[in-house]
Amino acid sequence: MDTPIFNFIKEYIKSDTERLHMPGHKGTHILGFEEFDITEINGADSLFEANGIIKESEKNASLLFDCPTFYSTEGSSLCIRAMLFLAKKQGVKKILAGRNAHKSFVNTCALLDIDVEWIYSQSYLTLEIDLAILEKTFISSKPDAIFITSPDYLGTLADIKSISKLCKKYDVKFLVDCAHGAYLKFLPESLFPTDLGADMCCSSAHKTLPCLTGGAYLHIKDTTLLNQVKDAMALFGSTSPSYLILASLDKVNEYIFNDYKNKLQKFLVKTENLKKKLRSHGYFLFESEPLKITICAKSYGYTGEELSDIIRAKGIEIEFYDPDFAVLMLSINNNLKKIEEILLSVSPASPIIDFPPVLIECKKVISFKEALLSESEEIDIKDSLNRVLSQISIGCPPAVPIIMCGEKIDQNTIKCFEYYKIEKCKVIKR
Repeated sequence: MDTPIFNFIKEYIKSDTERLHMPGHKGTHILGFEEFDITEINGADSLFEANGIIKESEKNASLLFDCPTFYSTEGSSLCIRAMLFLAKKQGVKKILAGRNAHKSFVNTCALLDIDVEWIYSQSYLTLEIDLAILEKTFISSKPDAIFITSPDYLGTLADIKSISKLCKKYDVKFLVDCAHGAYLKFLPESLFPTDLGADMCCSSAHKTLPCLTGGAYLHIKDTTLLNQVKDAMALFGSTSPSYLILASLDKVNEYIFNDYKNKLQKFLVKTENLKKKLRSHGYFLFESEPLKITICAKSYGYTGEELSDIIRAKGIEIEFYDPDFAVLMLSINNNLKKIEEILLSVSPASPIIDFPPVLIECKKVISFKEALLSESEEIDIKDSLNRVLSQISIGCPPAVPIIMCGEKIDQNTIKCFEYYKIEKCKVIKR
């Protein structure tokens, strides 16, 4: 598969052109990687007005994902903002969303003044959707769209196919944050959202594919939106996208095309064998996603932080930990033998009987938008009872809010703050 962006930059480097354009390093080796870092010079195309090499590269990505696919150099966060804007243009005013939505979803709904009704679960981190209850909610609440995170941070996969059938039955737009699941397209049987019926989804190439951090995709199944996608992304995106990231997205196409699916399948067999060994050794694993190992640390006798510290000292740095879990994100570039040796070298201890607070619905006082635009003050958590949150406090996996802006802080919220070691929050000033 051709790599037009990467090829252009390589030829530009070879030309030894004097760079009288941004960036200021001028391609010289001051830091060590500058020569690949260019801007929208003649022939380099422009990300949000693509009609040259970027458009050609995005067509390659679209072929690989069997769906119109567009690049982001600002991660899936930019794609989430664009998805919501496109949904708003389609008439979406009310959206049903999993409570474990990324903070970029909340902030964008505030900016676009989209009303959100939450789907609650027992955990802040995962979302168990009862399809019968979801159908009743569709009938009673009449949302215009639904927004689901799958896979979530702990590696739980939602039943996208069944949710999609309900969405079609009730004419509800279906948006999926699949940031952690770009590789799901290339499983022996695809579990990718747009293959299972989602109207739009995002996926982050940098999370599970060998792309530079920030490289992501926006996938659009609804062809009526295609001529609006770039404008939607430009509304929220930087006018200086990274060509280092664009070149890496371009090269990932070649990487996927060159037998990635077969390599992934072989790696997953080895991964499943590793998971079996870990379970037989006493580890309790939580995930349903193939490329995550999510350890319920307390059942093994440690907090997630303690387990993380132990294996870090032995040579493993993990993606995330909290009091309960240790999350290991895999790709086919990982050394499974080393992971096995280190995890099996940790001796189990007596299980810790301590459970996270149960998620209780918070009382909404004002809208996201009103809360975010209100004058705020930062206070100690111990003084926050009955105050209204003005800006999201993050204590769960990165960017999964405990409580949403505009909601009243109750005693259960304070317990959650304390459990996740959050000491301060921003509330609406009195």
